[in-house]
Amino acid sequence: MPLVQGATNTFKTGLASGTFNFASDTFKIALYNDTASLGPTTSAYTTSGEITGTGYTAGGNTLTVSVTPTTGADPTNTTAYLSFSNSTWNPAAFTCRGALIYKSGGGDPTVCVLDFGGDKACSTSFEVQFPAASSTSAIIRIA
Repeated sequence: MPLVQGATNTFKTGLASGTFNFASDTFKIALYNDTASLGPTTSAYTTSGEITGTGYTAGGNTLTVSVTPTTGADPTNTTAYLSFSNSTWNPAAFTCRGALIYKSGGGDPTVCVLDFGGDKACSTSFEVQFPAASSTSAIIRIA
């Protein structure tokens, strides 16, 4: 299985069991190359296929939750959403294909897999930019 973008099964079941708390848990984003096999059944952070290179440390960057789970100000909105601040590696010299967002600690359960659509090479810095936090575009939406 190559990189299959989307929320993981661990995240979906973990929401119902209380595994994830976006107000207090630490979340990370790790980067992967084209040899990684990540998708819905990836249950925990793995080093298999994780990139190496200048400016990158195994396990990736710590993410900042920019919007904790909300439905926003619109009382008719039925979609819950949350988001993270952009994550930057600087300096950076590496090539990556995608990323894994996971909770740090407690077995490192996964949240979602991101597929960048192709190899992304950098020689100075690298930034993962998250979409605007709204009910129609946030990185994580639950309808």
